[in-house]
Amino acid sequence: MSIWVAGEVLIDILPTGDVVGGGPANTARALARLGYNVDFIDGISSDSHGVIARKELEQDGVGLGLSLSSDKPTCTATVTLDSKGVASYDFLIKDTATFDFNASWLPDASMLKPSLLYIGTLATVIEPGAGVLFDWAVRVGECAPIVFDPNIRPSVMNDPTRYAGVVEKWASISSIVKLSDDDINWLYPDETLDEVAHRWIAQGVSCVVVTCGAHGLIGYTEHGMEEVNDAKVKVVDTVGAGDTVGAIIVEGVITHSVAGLQGHILNEVLHKAAIAAGITCSRAGAQPPYKHELTRAMEK
Repeated sequence: MSIWVAGEVLIDILPTGDVVGGGPANTARALARLGYNVDFIDGISSDSHGVIARKELEQDGVGLGLSLSSDKPTCTATVTLDSKGVASYDFLIKDTATFDFNASWLPDASMLKPSLLYIGTLATVIEPGAGVLFDWAVRVGECAPIVFDPNIRPSVMNDPTRYAGVVEKWASISSIVKLSDDDINWLYPDETLDEVAHRWIAQGVSCVVVTCGAHGLIGYTEHGMEEVNDAKVKVVDTVGAGDTVGAIIVEGVITHSVAGLQGHILNEVLHKAAIAAGITCSRAGAQPPYKHELTRAMEK
């Protein structure tokens, strides 16, 4: 069995040059670099951007056998970095291979039996593909736990109420939701982090993980709350940091199960996620750590 990661792979146009990006693709690469069997699910273009994306994913060991080969263009995201290295994005989305999800090619979970589905970012918002993905994910959820990362992009949908409705729908079928404090504050300006997390848990989510940038990470379950500090590193940029956290959360589920992700186990997973994200932040672009790098950093 493999871990399934569904969502977009695109090209980030950074001040320092073009790099392969997309939240789900970053998470798939992070998991593969940690040694996990990962299948990535998206449309991948035959254009020059798509060729580069395919090459980099395959170099990291990400399986692409469940992805769609397409002649449509690759989505691009122009990335702007502020003085602290925090990224914002401007996307070219329409009629791209990146969001060409269709029931005719999405894999059958009842036959292939994935160990987990990780899904999120714009693929869960951009229609008509998002609706197709949701119906498909409901079926996948009958076979495997779902980890959802909304990875909010206000530049694409600038209506928080509408965006929150989409997030709520996806949270309703997910075992774990991972998102940032900025995501929550933008989506739910009248609710605190605690209130949103506890509401989702009351509705059936097993664990909510909130990344808080330089203030670390918080994990919520019905049994309580765990907090860890961030890793102190010299930040080059934050591209891919949250996606790296997502990979470590997935690893935690694979190792301990959804139900096992609580108490001191959850604390240990969050601590590892903070260190892994710190390594990513210390590099330009989304470059998550390899297993040996993370092991070495954990030993320090």
